Amino acid sequence: MWEVVGQSRVVSLLQRSLEKGSLAHAYLAIGPPHVGKMTLALDLARAVNCLAAEPPCGQCDSCQKIASGKHADVQIIGLDSGNLAEIGIDQIRQVQHSSNLPPFEGRHKVFIIDQAELLSTEAANCLLKTLEEPAAGVIFVLLATSGGVLPATVVSRCQQLELSPLPTAEVEAVLSQRCGLEQQRAGLLARLSHGCLGWAIAAASEERLLKQRAERLEELHDILSGDYETRFNYVTKLVAWFNQSRGLVQEILDLWLDWWRDLLLVKLGSGAITNVDQQSTLIDKARGYRLAQLRAVIGGIQAAREQLRQNANPRLVFEVLMLGIPVGGGS
Repeated sequence: MWEVVGQSRVVSLLQRSLEKGSLAHAYLAIGPPHVGKMTLALDLARAVNCLAAEPPCGQCDSCQKIASGKHADVQIIGLDSGNLAEIGIDQIRQVQHSSNLPPFEGRHKVFIIDQAELLSTEAANCLLKTLEEPAAGVIFVLLATSGGVLPATVVSRCQQLELSPLPTAEVEAVLSQRCGLEQQRAGLLARLSHGCLGWAIAAASEERLLKQRAERLEELHDILSGDYETRFNYVTKLVAWFNQSRGLVQEILDLWLDWWRDLLLVKLGSGAITNVDQQSTLIDKARGYRLAQLRAVIGGIQAAREQLRQNANPRLVFEVLMLGIPVGGGS
């Protein structure tokens, strides 16, 4: 049984390839964070190593080992504790060596490279050599938010699998039926997840995620009501966080983008907002902005996200963003 939810097109493609014995040696799974890329990769690892007649069964010894992260032939490669900025060449060299060895206990070796967009240039080039001359019985699964941030030569060696966010109603149904959440909470988490079921399920069981969101919204309100000194002090924090974890800063910018879009929707009289639990605050804040100001800030956040993906100077990006937010608005 495939564990990934709502990706029937991708699952059907992989099932057909599995039945025909025509699986690719490398896949590139593309989609936003928490949409199910890792679940799909582990599903594929189970499917090619499953001992049952209809893989993946989820019950055999092989499937159980993969699920618990204890299968010798399934490796997940990502940021290590010594380097939180990129996946280095030493990690890929280890993969290269291991991929040339026969499977230890399964039928296939599966290497899952999480956040493949963080491969260093040297690591990507090293991986390319392995993808160009794949060993038999080896499958690579690269996970990334976008194929555009990877070298074209690497992308061309992979079969692309695009995972799409789920409809809000589908996420809400899963939270209600499988997780037992009451309707109001399930509806809120479904909207906040933007169709990424993994985040919604995590938030349902981990209070820290919603607490973290509340803290970040409070920081945003402080910035909106503060002067430029307050804003540039926050820029220093953002730069430090960015140097430690780019994903963290992207999450903050995503939250900001949701907030300003909601302000715009409220201003236009639409009720289709994301932060449904903040509706009264949004209505109050929206009175202090003109439509043109809201659109300009939204454009500024979108530009900042793209510039950061292109490795622009983070301090400059954040300072320009702060200068583009009206001072004292929405109060």
